[in-house]
Amino acid sequence: MELTFLRKLFAVAVHAADPRHVLPPALPDKPRGRCVVVGAGKASALMAQVVDQTWADVSLSGVVVTRYGHDVPAGRIDVLQACHPVPDPASEEAAREILRRVSGLNSDDLVLFLLSGGASAVMALPAPGLTLADKQAVTAALLSSGASIAEMNAVRRRLSGIKGGRLAAAAAPARVVTLAISDVPGDDPAIIGSGPTVADPTTPEAVGEILVRYGIAVPPAAVTAIARSSPDFPPMDFHLIASPAAAQKAAALVASACGIQPLVLGDAIEGEAREVGRAMAGIARGCRTHGTPVSPPCVLLSGGETTVTIGAGLGGRGGRNTEFLAAMALQLDGAAGIWALAADTDGIDGSEDAAGATIDPSTLARARAAGLDARKMLLRHDSYSLFAGLGDLVVTGPTLTNVNDFRAILIA
Repeated sequence: MELTFLRKLFAVAVHAADPRHVLPPALPDKPRGRCVVVGAGKASALMAQVVDQTWADVSLSGVVVTRYGHDVPAGRIDVLQACHPVPDPASEEAAREILRRVSGLNSDDLVLFLLSGGASAVMALPAPGLTLADKQAVTAALLSSGASIAEMNAVRRRLSGIKGGRLAAAAAPARVVTLAISDVPGDDPAIIGSGPTVADPTTPEAVGEILVRYGIAVPPAAVTAIARSSPDFPPMDFHLIASPAAAQKAAALVASACGIQPLVLGDAIEGEAREVGRAMAGIARGCRTHGTPVSPPCVLLSGGETTVTIGAGLGGRGGRNTEFLAAMALQLDGAAGIWALAADTDGIDGSEDAAGATIDPSTLARARAAGLDARKMLLRHDSYSLFAGLGDLVVTGPTLTNVNDFRAILIA
């Protein structure tokens, strides 16, 4: 019953970010001239479908790119697919096609840009002098370095020919309106998808410090790209239509209606996944034992994007949510009255086929009975295999939205 409740809260959080509900009210005034719809990210295909159906009386065309397997038909808007989290040739081709579609417009025309998490990888155009292989190498190094999403996207903006406001500059003088589903802590427009229609606030010096901090080597052409000045374009027209905070609020309302007191810890929790898992175990124990910071029955809700730093020679099957849960279960060591779910709202935890997993007081005992050593599996980043062996994975398939990770801890 407890895990069913947590799965219900996860479903509510995903529903709160469904483009079919949140996008229509956010559409701008219809244009006098042409309407070109472009987009990128894991939700872009469904967002495009909603625009096509809602604006059936508007003459429009366009193209969006999403992650492989996250596509749906979008009527008059073409849907492309590319790789995530490391870009592939289709990512570069999609970026070039999007730039082609927004060129040659005038001030009466509207460019409607549909942005969601995953855009940085599926729409990847190397800056002048760089190759796709250069971007792939830097992206792969960042993903395994432990860098935060804000730090990764700061580097991506500088190495891109379409991000950091360059898409908006290419569309001028047309009006550009961005409708965004945030997957980043704090909902900074410059970080969501690396800000294709937003001015880059990061200095070359700050990007250089990030590369040094994580020991990321870049080719000489990247140094030139990082030093480039940001493009000029009209003031941004940017609208956030769904966010991690709104998803947590929706889940909190349902919990309250069920007689469970919610405590929202925020949407910006970052850090190494296993360390965050251990910290959350301590907070849950405090609630259970001392009634602080909230008394049971209660549920702790949080979001954000943790990281997993993979050492040389390591790397089993895992994701940041399953790694978080494995560490939390080990720290709780079978403590009574505590259950937890952690899952990515896009339906994919890392590169695996599950959104995340659940734990309960019997997790470690069941693992031992099944011949699974949870501690060793965590050390080699093989948490997916642990929960697959226990039958505790949360499998949804692509949800066609993305408001980052959702974590719910129930204390009886």
